[in-house]
Amino acid sequence: MTQPIKLPFYAKLACILITLISFAYIFCIAKDIITPVLLAFLFAVLLLPVFTFLNTTFKFPRHLAAIVCVLIFLAFIGGILVFISFQVTNMADDFDTIKKNANSFLIEIHKFIKENFQISIGEQKKYLDTVTKDSVKNGNATLGSAIISISDLVLDSTIIVIYTFLFLIYKEHFKLFLAKLISKENHSVLKDILSQIKVSINNYIVSLIIEMIVVSVLTSLGLWIIGIKYFILLGLITGILNLVPYIGILIAGVITVLASLTGSGEISVITGILIVNVIVQLIDNNLLVPLIINSKVEINAFVSIMGIIVGGAAAGISGMFLAIPLLAILKIIFDRIESLEPWGYLMGNHIPRKFAWRRVRKTKTEE
Repeated sequence: MTQPIKLPFYAKLACILITLISFAYIFCIAKDIITPVLLAFLFAVLLLPVFTFLNTTFKFPRHLAAIVCVLIFLAFIGGILVFISFQVTNMADDFDTIKKNANSFLIEIHKFIKENFQISIGEQKKYLDTVTKDSVKNGNATLGSAIISISDLVLDSTIIVIYTFLFLIYKEHFKLFLAKLISKENHSVLKDILSQIKVSINNYIVSLIIEMIVVSVLTSLGLWIIGIKYFILLGLITGILNLVPYIGILIAGVITVLASLTGSGEISVITGILIVNVIVQLIDNNLLVPLIINSKVEINAFVSIMGIIVGGAAAGISGMFLAIPLLAILKIIFDRIESLEPWGYLMGNHIPRKFAWRRVRKTKTEE
């Protein structure tokens, strides 16, 4: 039997870094292919308990159990989209009111800029006219890009559904493949890694759903208190967009401000919306995320922020969404491989109270 090769620290470090950089490079150049696969993997892990329940308890064939799981998932997503579409249709009936309040709001903004920055209303309108003309010139290109983006979204959604179905069917096939890659004496470690990955991803996605519900309820309640129409719709949109780190809540705030024009264009109402969003974000970041998300994933904030930034730079919004579960999977793997355990600890959120260097006592012969 061949003996394992023992490498010095710098060689191990170089191998680890080269491996991680290689994976990151492959992900960047093949993100359009890999991202749907990873999203489907997350959804398949989420649906796995339902699939197992149907397959073992009700004796559904594997294909039928997978189809039912995918249909349940699509029904859940479809129900949310139908509710949003009905609410948006009702909001469209208030278009004239939105237009009127928007004009009033713009007039107040013009006055504010004139009083505080000494820019006349004529100069402001001239600048807006220039921007509008430039936007019209680029309108065809923008429209074409929008159509391509929508078609790509529909195609990716279809592929994700198909991949999810296939992941559920070939679950045991992939397990056997991994078992063939690993020597038999390490099968117990592999089994532990796979079980922990399943638990971690399930906990993370369920935690995200809980966070989305709580943020939606708190936002809806706050908007209802300040008298915003369609407060349930806007709260739900805020909860969904909050799943996208950093930029999601900004987009939700803009949508809420625009929707508030169905009732009133006063700056006090918009200020109230901003206050509601800030309060909800403070509760979310300081209470919900530490208690619900971080307690399940066990990734420290520094690594999480870095991962989200890198994921966003590599694959946009999908990369930001995938960053945390991928980091959790890496941490689980690192924690269970002795040579990589320090890296798993680096990613964790355990903070020692104090640290003292251990001194090695010299023997008499060494002295």
